[in-house]
Amino acid sequence: MTDNHEIRAEVRLPSTNLRADLGFFDKTMRMRLDSIYPADDPAVAVYSGHGLRVRLEVSDDRAAHLRIMTDDVGFADGVKTLTAPGGTQIEIAPLTPPLELPTTDHAFVVRRLADQAPWVIGRAGMQYRDLIPSRLGGSIIASHIRIPDGGPVPDMVHFHRVGFQLIYCYRGWVDVVYEDQGGPIRLHAGDCFIQPPEIRHRVLEASDGIEVIEIGVPAEHITEIDHDMTLPTTILRRDRDWQGQRFVHNIGADAAWTPNRAGFEARDTTIAHNTQNVAGVQVLRRGTGTPEWSAHDADIHFTFVLEGQMTLEGEGKDPFRLSAGDAFVIPPDMPTHYGDPSADLKLLEVSLPGVFRLNSRLVKY
Repeated sequence: MTDNHEIRAEVRLPSTNLRADLGFFDKTMRMRLDSIYPADDPAVAVYSGHGLRVRLEVSDDRAAHLRIMTDDVGFADGVKTLTAPGGTQIEIAPLTPPLELPTTDHAFVVRRLADQAPWVIGRAGMQYRDLIPSRLGGSIIASHIRIPDGGPVPDMVHFHRVGFQLIYCYRGWVDVVYEDQGGPIRLHAGDCFIQPPEIRHRVLEASDGIEVIEIGVPAEHITEIDHDMTLPTTILRRDRDWQGQRFVHNIGADAAWTPNRAGFEARDTTIAHNTQNVAGVQVLRRGTGTPEWSAHDADIHFTFVLEGQMTLEGEGKDPFRLSAGDAFVIPPDMPTHYGDPSADLKLLEVSLPGVFRLNSRLVKY
């Protein structure tokens, strides 16, 4: 082992009630939260304090373990799991685990609000509804998030180790402050943020009944607390790059609508451009013409019904009459049809990559 490698140690403790443990280690033990994941239904939380790091993990394994994190490949002769002479189990893990993007497990998915999927209390007390239960093999998470009672949000400066993350305001408004982007920004219904990987931010306040749609890639990613940074930062760098992506605040009221495909027009959010085609986001609404059957070649194609109604028809599938609050995923090369759309139909469409082919025609945002 060389002396120039950082080494961090934590005790892994099993938890049978992580939600209760969060309050206990915060208030009673007076320790600080360093990281937590997944955000929609936390299973791991790391606390530090009193010269100790504790990793709380929902697990059936009732034994405590020691976890050593280092990027020194020669530590413990490269062995990843050890047992001390007295029986203590030790795990060696990377100090900064690489972001893993699982291969997409393609599926046709329909998630309807009327089916009354449970709302789960997640990070910072927010309520989450899972829009893609299968997570397409872990490649993506799509959440419908709400805060019933508005006011200040109990949040801390934090960041996410992600490949792509979108926040679309569906109802109400929310104030968020971002690293190097100036003072608080109010996100109104119809607006969206692209949060580049590891950009520090903090949710400040929200209106009553605030609802957002959040997309994260991959599905399981770590949220880390930055205890050292104060927001807003004194430096303003609107064109800063985070791992090839730029922060985007797209304002729906200012957007121009252009013809997109038969029966629809769209507004560009500029996200495909600002993520270098990692992902694309557009809002579709009823336009002129008759919707046609089509198939796409995107790896991931997710849609949330913002307003109105339509009948989703898929080759070999029963039709689904969809309305506001419903969501669906269409796998590549599967012919589908958006039938009988209402005049007020509006759809949020997210694709990875940002540019994809629809039949023989290239769709660009």
